This record gives sequence, structure tokens and C-alpha cells, in this order.
Amino acid sequence: MEDGKGKKENGTEIILHTSIGAPIQIVFDCARSIDIHQLSTAKTNEKAIAGRTSGLCELGDEITWRAKHFWIYQTLSSKITKLKAPYHFQDCMINGAFSFIKHDHFFEETNGVTEMKDVFAYGVPYGILGKLFNRIILKKYMAAFLNERNRVIKEVAENR
Repeated sequence: MEDGKGKKENGTEIILHTSIGAPIQIVFDCARSIDIHQLSTAKTNEKAIAGRTSGLCELGDEITWRAKHFWIYQTLSSKITKLKAPYHFQDCMINGAFSFIKHDHFFEETNGVTEMKDVFAYGVPYGILGKLFNRIILKKYMAAFLNERNRVIKEVAENR
């Protein structure tokens, strides 16, 4: 598994599939919308605080997020490292609490239904303690976080 910078990393991978009754371009735009992302992360009060802070992410954009996870405010910066509209984009962490994050977003439309596939890969620091925390808590937390994001994208896309 690569970290988005060409380095091989050991990590965790979460793969999600979401069927959305909307055209591919609408789903693609909803998925790369900073405003919709912030709507989907209301529980963690996630806000874009630097770089692109609203609108649609484009290739090369950097975004710094601030959010409260596990009772602690944290910042994480990511960069859009690949984009082939409306089929794929990738964002990678460039600074934050993880060892790495690489999130690929894939889109395919069939008969007016868009299949959105997330491949979310990440690594945790702190050796055996980080791995234990990941196994017991973090992986489930991240999957729920991504599922909520996808639920909001689906709701917005289908009601446009």
C-alpha cells in the first residue's frame, strides 16, 4: 500500500460502496465539496481553516481542517493529488496525527444511479499502542465517520 507519496506503508484500509440516485457529475461535485463535507461533519465541528475553505476541490488544492475528535481539537492538512472528472479523485494527508492518509474516491454511473466507492487507507503512529487503539476503536470510528459523510452526500445529491 502506498501513502500517496510513493512510499510503501503498512496501514488499515476501509472500502465503502454507496449507491446514489443522481447523475455522476452531481455526485462527483458533492463528494469534493468542502461545504457539504462540513455539513456532514457537524458532530465533530469540522471546519476548513486554511487553503481552500469553500467550494469544490480541484487538483493541487490544499485544505487544512480543524475538528474535535476524541475530545481533542486537531488539525489535518490534505492535498488533492489526483483528479479525473467525474470518475476519480484522491486526497492525501500532508500534515496531521496519522502516519499517512490516502483517500481514493471512485464514481461510476449506470442507468442514472452512481456508484461511489471510497478506498480510505491510513496508518497510525505510536507502535503497538497505536495498532491496539486502531483495532479496538479507531477503525470503527473512521468507518462511521465516512459512512455519515456518504449519507449526507447521498441526501444532497438525490435532492438537488
